[in-house]
Amino acid sequence: MDIKAYIESGVIESYVLGMADAQEAAELLQLSAQYPEIKQAVSAFEASLEKSALANAIAPPAFVKEKIFSALQEEFAAKKTTATVIDMPSASTNWLRYIAVASVILLIGSSVLNVYYFNKFNEVNNKYASLLNDKNSLEASINIYKTKTLDIYNSMQLMSDPMMIKVSMPGVKGKEENLATVFWDKKTKDVYLLANKLPQTTEDKQYQLWAIVDGKPVDAGLLNDCNGLCRLKNIPNAQMFAITLEKKGGSASPTMEQMFVAGAVSTS
Repeated sequence: MDIKAYIESGVIESYVLGMADAQEAAELLQLSAQYPEIKQAVSAFEASLEKSALANAIAPPAFVKEKIFSALQEEFAAKKTTATVIDMPSASTNWLRYIAVASVILLIGSSVLNVYYFNKFNEVNNKYASLLNDKNSLEASINIYKTKTLDIYNSMQLMSDPMMIKVSMPGVKGKEENLATVFWDKKTKDVYLLANKLPQTTEDKQYQLWAIVDGKPVDAGLLNDCNGLCRLKNIPNAQMFAITLEKKGGSASPTMEQMFVAGAVSTS
């Protein structure tokens, strides 16, 4: 008999792992009694399997441990009524089978836990990303609020400056509910506009300020979105100011029927 070929055939591994059929098991028991090399090979594989199982053992959750012991107790109870004594090549074979089964259960349990914790990680990571986005949005809102607050503060400082000429522009006939105010710096001649009460414009329209100089309208700038006072153009001289509603980007001359407010510069 070619003992080496028999040992390398895989029959020993199948037997130790409990996967050999009755004929293979009986033949292995018979040959291991006749040939010490076969018996030694069986013992060596059992030892290597036990070593590998212990080296790769993972501490299972409590419910896995309980299921293993429950399964073993049921198997022991069944064997008490049906088991027959067989001459085994090693006393630890059955225990190695149990270790192999436990290793498989632990592997499954470990895989389940890996999926569970991976999903938990993704859940926590998504929550962190959401919180970070909320934090960034809040910081952006705070910065906008700070900018608006600073603009309003600066506007109040300018409006209370004694060097400013205040020109009140009430609504013209038919538009009496409107109001705007020009603050004209005596020293620099810069013009600032406060839109107290003007209707909301459409996308294609824009308010334009005019300075009336010697009876002629001079473009004093366009009203854009701003907080508080809007700084427009520098006007060296003017007797009056008015606002018209023009097409987006302004006009070279005022549309008189679209005038909303107007006011004369006080000579006092």
